[in-house]
Amino acid sequence: MTVLTATPTASAPASLTAGRLPKWAPWALLGASFAISAAVFGVAAIGTDIADFNIAGTVVVGLVLYMVIITVISTIVESRRKAVDRLMTALVATAFLIALLPLISLLWTVVANGITRFDAEFFSSSMRNIVGDGGGIVHAIWGTVLITLTATVIAVPVGLMTSIYLVEYGRGRIAKAITFFVDVMTGIPSIVAGLFIYAVFSLIFKPGISMGIMGALALAVLMTPVVVRGSEELLKIVPNELREASYALGVPKWLTILKVVLPTSIAGITTSVMLAISRVIGETAPLLLTAGFTQSLNTNIFGGQMMTLPVFAYNQYMNQGTNPEASVERAWAAALTLILIVMVLNLLARLIAKWFAPKTAGR
Repeated sequence: MTVLTATPTASAPASLTAGRLPKWAPWALLGASFAISAAVFGVAAIGTDIADFNIAGTVVVGLVLYMVIITVISTIVESRRKAVDRLMTALVATAFLIALLPLISLLWTVVANGITRFDAEFFSSSMRNIVGDGGGIVHAIWGTVLITLTATVIAVPVGLMTSIYLVEYGRGRIAKAITFFVDVMTGIPSIVAGLFIYAVFSLIFKPGISMGIMGALALAVLMTPVVVRGSEELLKIVPNELREASYALGVPKWLTILKVVLPTSIAGITTSVMLAISRVIGETAPLLLTAGFTQSLNTNIFGGQMMTLPVFAYNQYMNQGTNPEASVERAWAAALTLILIVMVLNLLARLIAKWFAPKTAGR
C-alpha cells in the first residue's frame, strides 16, 4: 500500500515577495527631512535674530522633501502601489500642517520675542514710575484675572439658565426670539459691546468714566451668547430616556434638570465655559473703552482704572517711551503670558471634562 505524504513546498522566490519598511522608518524620514530643511534655513539666517528664523518655510520645505524621499524609498523597497498610498497619506498630513502654519508661525514669533523678559522682576513688579528698562506685568495679570473672573460669574449663570429654558421649557415665539437675539449677539463686534457698556455708565455716572466692572460687563456681553450656544447643544444631546425615567419615578421637572440633565452634560458645559473665557480674555478694544489703563496695581474692580494683559501689550507697543526696545520686549512677553494663560485654561477644561464625564459600568 502506497502512503502519500505531503512534502513542504519551496518558499516563494524573494523577488516575488515585496519588502516592507519598518514602522519607525516614516517617522525617521520625516525627522531627517525637517532636520535638513532646518539646517538650510538656519544657514540662511546666520547673523540674524532667532525670531527671524523662517519656521513656516522650514515646515513647508521639510514636508515636500519628505514626500519625495518616502515615495522614492517606498517604490524601491516595497511596491509602486504602496508608494502611492504613502504619498497620498503624506499629502493629507501636509494639508493639515499647512492649515496649522499660521498658528505655528505665530507661536514661534511670540515665544522667540517674549522669552527674553520672562524673569522674576517681570512677574513681581508693575510699571509704576518706569519709563525705560525694567518694570513688570503684575498689575496687568491681576486686572485680567479679576475682570475675567467677574465676567464669568455674570455670564455663566445667565447663559446656562437661558440654554436650560430653550431646551427644556422654551416653545413658540419667545424661544424663537431668544434664539434669534443670541445668534445676533454671537456675531456683534467686540467694540460694540464696549461702546454699549460705556454709554450706559456715562448716562448713569459721568462721561469719561472707566472702571474694572465696566470691562467685566463688556466681556460678559460677549461671553453670554457663547455659553448659551455651547450649553444648548450639550443639553440637547442628553438622551430623553433619562428624563422619562426620572419622570416615571415621580421626580418633578426642575429636580430632573438639576439631578439628571445637568450632571450628565456637566463635562461638556464646563468645556464650553472655558472656551468662552478663552475667547474673551484676549479682547482689547472693549477694555480700552471701559476698564482703561493704568501703570499701578489696582485690585478694586469697582474703583479706578485697571490694566489687563492685552491692553498692556497694546499700550507698550504704541507708547514706547524712552527705551523702545524695552517696551517692545515687554509687549511680546505680555502676549506670551496671555497665550500661556489661555493654554492652561484649555488644559483645565480637558481635565475637568474628563473628571466629570459620566462613568460607564466597568470603568
